[in-house]
Amino acid sequence: MTILLLVALLQDRVLPEGRKPADVRLEKLKDLDGSFPFEVPATKEAWEARAAELKLRTRVALGLWPEPERTPLNSRIWGKVERPDFTVEKVAFESVPGLFVTGLLYRPKTKGPHAAVLSPHGHEGRLWDYGDKGVRRMIADGAERFERSGRWPQLARCATLARLGCVVFIHDMLGYADSTQIPTSVAHRFSKPRPDMETAARWGFYSPQAENRLQSILGVQAWSCVRALDFLCSLPDVDPSRLGVTGSSGGGTQTILTCALDARPAVAFPQGMVSTSMQGGCTCENACYLRIGTGNVELAALFAPKPQGMTAANDWTKEMMTKGFPELEKLYGMLGAKGNVLCKNHVHFPHNYNAVSRALMYGLFNKHLKLGHEEPILEEDFEPLSPAEFTVWDAEHPAPPSGEDVEAALLKSMAEASDRRMTPDAVAKGLEVLIGRGLPAYVERVKVEKIDQGDRWLFKDLLRHKGEELPLLTLHPKNPKGKVAIWADGEGKSAIFGPLPRKLVEAGWSVLGVDVLYQGEFGDVKVQPKVANTRAYAGFTYGYNAPLFAKRVHDLLTVIAYVRSDKDAPKELTLIGADGAGPWAAAASARAGDVVSRAVVDTGGFRFAALTSYLDPDFLPGAVKYGDLPAILALSGPRLWVAGEKAAPAGATLVPGVAEAVDLLLK
Repeated sequence: MTILLLVALLQDRVLPEGRKPADVRLEKLKDLDGSFPFEVPATKEAWEARAAELKLRTRVALGLWPEPERTPLNSRIWGKVERPDFTVEKVAFESVPGLFVTGLLYRPKTKGPHAAVLSPHGHEGRLWDYGDKGVRRMIADGAERFERSGRWPQLARCATLARLGCVVFIHDMLGYADSTQIPTSVAHRFSKPRPDMETAARWGFYSPQAENRLQSILGVQAWSCVRALDFLCSLPDVDPSRLGVTGSSGGGTQTILTCALDARPAVAFPQGMVSTSMQGGCTCENACYLRIGTGNVELAALFAPKPQGMTAANDWTKEMMTKGFPELEKLYGMLGAKGNVLCKNHVHFPHNYNAVSRALMYGLFNKHLKLGHEEPILEEDFEPLSPAEFTVWDAEHPAPPSGEDVEAALLKSMAEASDRRMTPDAVAKGLEVLIGRGLPAYVERVKVEKIDQGDRWLFKDLLRHKGEELPLLTLHPKNPKGKVAIWADGEGKSAIFGPLPRKLVEAGWSVLGVDVLYQGEFGDVKVQPKVANTRAYAGFTYGYNAPLFAKRVHDLLTVIAYVRSDKDAPKELTLIGADGAGPWAAAASARAGDVVSRAVVDTGGFRFAALTSYLDPDFLPGAVKYGDLPAILALSGPRLWVAGEKAAPAGATLVPGVAEAVDLLLK
């Protein structure tokens, strides 16, 4: 054993042997069944800043940043069915080229222009049918009023809204009714990886390639909702200034997200999903990054101060009257619109969008869409649609092709379309969300030990920031030159005892080494921790927890902030990433900006696109969408010295390796 290694083993621990840092990130990961309270900011200005941050995060998480091109809808309307007060027509349009959105269009027979309502459905489907016995039980329980129309509760609200004077479009989620291009088994029942779909040129949903591009079922459905609003606004009998959105369960999730993405709706009723509890159990309701540090109550709050309503039922929403709704009322009150949010306690009903809940929605929409009806508004019975009348595709309008080839072609074309719209600004903002943090405003230093090593000091410290705790070593020369190097290394903080850091110390540099999460004193991990969900979907883990790659970047940002906030802040701060830590250092440099004087990064030729598992410790969902590592490197510009690459980004300096870079630093 060399003397250097012996010194490292004896001196590189900050905490006693066997003790790990007191870091909240070592606790159990958060999952969709966690607690998601909404803390209302203290001021209107603070809320506006938070809302802007969340709206960007929502777009990024759903794969909609930058916003996709609004390609021609190529909409078709046919098969009109007459009812006494309204008509029903079949609709198909392309939300993106080749992907058809299908549904039914309800139109009042009164003269327009009319208000319009988008009505996404949940996991019961557009054609949810209680059946004869089921609807009688619902009537006996007070949940429904009529045996005929009450059997189809999704269509009942469309019919009633049409009678009230609204054009209503109810469309199919992927895999339901006539939306067959992506089957239900993929869109909603995915469980195990699909290796046959995972190649560099051909991939499907839920694969590492899809997650690398933030392509999700939830994102596709959210974009379908936005395009459905485009479709409604294109109709000559619709008043685009009077738009509403309402859906229940999975349709409630779509309502929340549509109203966060699109400024056009004037009123919303996200039924059954505004809750501080369970956030949506289907793969189609989750996406990477979407609910890190937030939840459905705060996402619904993004619609404020516009009017919206919901109910509490005997499901995950049962505590809304005391957890969630008071905070929404507080926010609306701060914005001068307290009366614009309502929630009724219907916990005597199970999870629902029954006639009682729908009546609450009718009153809200009547008022804010200016329908002009006397209240209370009650549903009336109507003749249900026959299968031939509610089925979109027919002999004259055959269903488009479906299956894995369609799926693979769709995702590839979406990726290419996204690449065409990408800009340096979009990359920078995308990375802002992917990393999820900039420089902390305050870092606490806890001094542990100071060791005299002759011509230098060895400081052992703990850095603390919001429940995180990092073991830090600093080699500080007794005759310092005012220059500091943060040495990020795949081996952790013990690497500062190596020959290259020693050369810097001997030249008067202070060199800091840190154990980032799951390095050194944290304990080593070979795969990324995941939530305890039986389905192998990245969104169940990264939808609620930052990826390990991002957390390690957070740790480097914490060290950078600590150095720059010190009373003896250095003249020059260099961040060095070596031996596998180059990509972390590149991302930290990009987020820290000019606070870092120079970044020396050895990438080792790393590319996110080469990772084959979403549990790889370096996996960062969305990284490929935003240009992979070369785009991250480019954000540091002239401050960057890069090794391990065939060419340097514009303005950066290409060096053979870290050793040569150290020699250049010392000239």
